[in-house]
Amino acid sequence: QLHLVESGGGLVQPGGSLRLSCAAAPSGYTMYYYVIHWFRQAPGKEREGVSCISEKGDTIHYAAAVKGRFTISRDSAKNTVYLQMNSLKPEDTAVYYCAGEAYGECASDLGRVSAMDYWGKGTLVTVSS
Repeated sequence: QLHLVESGGGLVQPGGSLRLSCAAAPSGYTMYYYVIHWFRQAPGKEREGVSCISEKGDTIHYAAAVKGRFTISRDSAKNTVYLQMNSLKPEDTAVYYCAGEAYGECASDLGRVSAMDYWGKGTLVTVSS
């Protein structure tokens, strides 16, 4: 089992920044062998892909809505994936989830919700003045 725990969400003003973390719990598997995805779900909307990073960190993709503002990275030593979010907009308000995909691919389609093997419980990001 890969136990994923997100943190770093909160309330921020438009134009502000947050860094989300997705950590693999020590009691579970290492996330080294998984493609890690970030999804988000706004109220009343479907869950959508935000970004993904390959196992080695050499392939990265972003949704068009966040490209140039968000940066994904992974620290294998800390068993953690990060999502740095800058220039936040009210439309970025959502619950953000990280997900692990075994034997998967980080591609421009950002992955299908149904293809993910493990999910965290999410962290709420609210962008509002």
